[in-house]
Amino acid sequence: MNPTSKEKVVFLPANKTIQITRGTTVLQAVRQAGLSLPVRCDGRAACLMCKVQVEQPQEGQQDGLSDPCEVERRKLGIDGERALRLGCQARIVGPAVIHLPEDRLKQAIRRQMQQQDDDLSDW
Repeated sequence: MNPTSKEKVVFLPANKTIQITRGTTVLQAVRQAGLSLPVRCDGRAACLMCKVQVEQPQEGQQDGLSDPCEVERRKLGIDGERALRLGCQARIVGPAVIHLPEDRLKQAIRRQMQQQDDDLSDW
């Protein structure tokens, strides 16, 4: 397959679909999609903040990401299961569905709102 060919990538929960050049890292693809993925190490697999979950395809199909490199395997403890990957290391090699972590601010607000709902239900 042509290394400059494009692959379809879906980012959840944003439900954003884009076409990405094969070989692009998930982190770069997220940025190209106008989404965010936390990172402090500038993509050197040091901070482990850019963890994403790749949707596992049907049996006999690939998940659309490159095989984990040695650094990624060591950092994440990957042996057989590949669902959790580092966005700065995993590369797009085929169609993929990738679950991004919830933004921390949104997560904090959601928890606060849930707590308020729980408090009001006690009345």
